[in-house]
Amino acid sequence: MSSKENKKFSGAEIFVKSLEAEGVDTIFGYIGAKVIDIYDKLYDSKIRHIMPHHEQGGVHAADGYARSSGKTGVCIATSGPGAANMVTALATANMDSVPLVAFTGQVPNTMIGTDGFQEADIKGITMPITKNNYIVNDVGDLSRIIKEAFHLASTGRPGPVLVDIPSNILKDMAEFNYPNQVDLPGYSPTYRANKLQLKRAAELINNSNKPIIYAGGGSIISGADQEITELAKKAEIPVTTTLNGIGIFDENNYLSLGMLGMHGSTEANLAITNTDLIIALGARFDDRVTGKLEDFAVNADVIHIDIDPAEIAKIVETKVPITADVKTALKDLLPKIKEVKRPAWIKEIEEWKKIDEQANPEKADKVLPSEIIESLYELTEGNAIITAGVGQHQMWAAQYYKYSKPRTFISSGGLGTMGYGFPAAIGAKLANPDRDVFALVGDGSFQMNIQELATAAKNHVAVKIIIFNNQYLGMVRQWQELFYDKRYSATCLRRQSDCPPHCSAPNEDCPEMIPDFIQVAKGYGISGETVTERKNIKKALKNAVEAEGSYLLNFIIEEEENVFPMVSAGGSLKEMILRKDN
Repeated sequence: MSSKENKKFSGAEIFVKSLEAEGVDTIFGYIGAKVIDIYDKLYDSKIRHIMPHHEQGGVHAADGYARSSGKTGVCIATSGPGAANMVTALATANMDSVPLVAFTGQVPNTMIGTDGFQEADIKGITMPITKNNYIVNDVGDLSRIIKEAFHLASTGRPGPVLVDIPSNILKDMAEFNYPNQVDLPGYSPTYRANKLQLKRAAELINNSNKPIIYAGGGSIISGADQEITELAKKAEIPVTTTLNGIGIFDENNYLSLGMLGMHGSTEANLAITNTDLIIALGARFDDRVTGKLEDFAVNADVIHIDIDPAEIAKIVETKVPITADVKTALKDLLPKIKEVKRPAWIKEIEEWKKIDEQANPEKADKVLPSEIIESLYELTEGNAIITAGVGQHQMWAAQYYKYSKPRTFISSGGLGTMGYGFPAAIGAKLANPDRDVFALVGDGSFQMNIQELATAAKNHVAVKIIIFNNQYLGMVRQWQELFYDKRYSATCLRRQSDCPPHCSAPNEDCPEMIPDFIQVAKGYGISGETVTERKNIKKALKNAVEAEGSYLLNFIIEEEENVFPMVSAGGSLKEMILRKDN
């Protein structure tokens, strides 16, 4: 055997070579003692390394990179607190089926279980919030485990996979042989649909009078936008989406109903209430979509196509269950579908579309969230990537920007993680350098990961930040206004220790806003402006678009601006609040 064949590499070298073999071009990571050997080898690697300023921000950035590109995001943290800081972001990715591989350092094998300095059982901690996770006990297994992690993260129903690496493994030596394939007995996702079930589904669709396509995030993961569009047009079937499904169908098309659910459109909620057939595609019937379950689509049969069999019939009774990849299943289904027109059903929906237009009279002199987003849509011609944090601004972003392509609206759907939108925008911009990327954030949500301004500035990531600043944790305040008699407990962001104990409404004596976002951005070398008048909305947005680097717009909106339509928690989709007095 030649000396070349006997050559051995350290675990840290094997780590970097494995990522290079996997085609990884970007890593989001924060260095620490237990991963210092990895960083020593990354020093000479061509892999781009982006250092966030909090590990949670790093995972969110990897998440935004993955969602916007379809690639697998990669992130690294050190042991103990570094690894633990990833937890919320891993749970976010897990709920929304985002392909991520997270690497964490660990104390040496001999110290595991001794409560050593910066030791945490991150494998145990993350078991419920990852698709799978590993701890590497032998350097000879490292390349195989990395190969398996990337395969698991990106196939079937995607999700985050964590690989915990004790520091001694990074120093141990072994030959490097990156596997060409994986051997995972018992793991074999079903991509092709059962032919009999497809036949049954086609019969239901062809015989339906009021069908509706209900598309979720799984449709985007599958890349099924063309097939869904073809099905909708061929059989004239209206399309509604979940929050994570936004962009799978052109919202400018007359068959688009927009998003449904708690803050969905009136036409989407009424259509699904009155439909006789739901074609569910890569969606999971979560509570924000269904509302009161016993009132949800009571006259409808359900066809449910999902690659994860555990999701089918979990919430809603399903007449035709189809375990398969959405895109593959629709390709096989489409030839069986008859070309028809449904004028009566479309006319009924068109009447429902008029309801929202009449519900909310315009407030002439106010800076309106709807006008900000509609103006942004016009300025970008609908071609921007929009990320959102969580709260009222998230719903406005979903309602008023007309999305026509998949992977252009990115937000935390299942977990509802405040602080997600801005770091996710950094990841999305790094994955799509030629696209305009806007982070739409609330003044509360933005402050959860405001430190990532440094990441954007130092890496010259031109993310445009739009703050919807109402000086409140707006979504919870809205609930307090509507259901708790305006008792604004712990939602006012201006509140100080010397404020009246039971202050429940904004007034002229309120303290100044904290922080001054423009001054904070300036401290990081990022320009911006505050907008208080409606007449300046379009000019400010134009300034942001034309700015070479990152730019921050601080829009001051009404404190008691609300998101409508709204279905109260536990309420029926047909019982919507359309405005404050309704």
